[in-house]
Amino acid sequence: MAPTISPKAVLIDLAGVLHTGDDALPGAVRALDRLRASGLPLRFLTNTTRTPSTILFAKLQRMGFTLAASEIQTAALAARTLVRSRGLRPLWLIHPDIAAEMGENDPEPNVVVLGDMGTHFTYPILNHAFRLLMEGLPLMAMARNRYFMEPDGLSLDMGAFVAGLEYSAGITAEITGKPAPAFFNAALAELGIAPAQAVLIGDDLSDDIGGAQAAGIPGILVRTGKFRAGDDAHPEIRPAAIYDDFTAVVDALLG
Repeated sequence: MAPTISPKAVLIDLAGVLHTGDDALPGAVRALDRLRASGLPLRFLTNTTRTPSTILFAKLQRMGFTLAASEIQTAALAARTLVRSRGLRPLWLIHPDIAAEMGENDPEPNVVVLGDMGTHFTYPILNHAFRLLMEGLPLMAMARNRYFMEPDGLSLDMGAFVAGLEYSAGITAEITGKPAPAFFNAALAELGIAPAQAVLIGDDLSDDIGGAQAAGIPGILVRTGKFRAGDDAHPEIRPAAIYDDFTAVVDALLG
């Protein structure tokens, strides 16, 4: 399938598209260099909420990718921006690795903000959040991804915990990362590009492709990362294009 547009900017998911764990996917470094040399503005969008943005940037550099820290937009930083812009007092339920980047917990919170705590999710922590939600506090979640790809296979993501709190408290979380349209629109506003003039490359049919399309951005799906058999024939979410990997997408965009 060929892209339906000639984009003026490219939004790129990270995990599953450019790398898995600490390793770049085959050909991805060279393909990104070629895409950057074309002069197209780039932004890297990620729902990763376990790794500080500075560490993520350094990690990508070690893999050989050429990018600027300012080009990376994370769901965690989007949550922090939203909390600060609204003057909220957060209870951060997050992985210890990003605690310094997010800031201090407020002793009298008026919002519960949930990130991917990984192995630090415990019943007491979740029950504390549940009780605050039952008192009327809103729930803000950095993402609601179902799973992600690690070097040893698929792993459960934070969406299960978001859904559990929503179900038990009878509420709906506000999502700050993908697939929230505001997350995509923030990147486009920074670039000064209209949604239809951009394209997103992702491996997650729902949060990457579906989320981008809901924001008016054509989405290109790659068969790497969390791509599963059948994603390319989904009855509701139809990508603008589907390719085997990031290299093939770049070949098509520049060809």
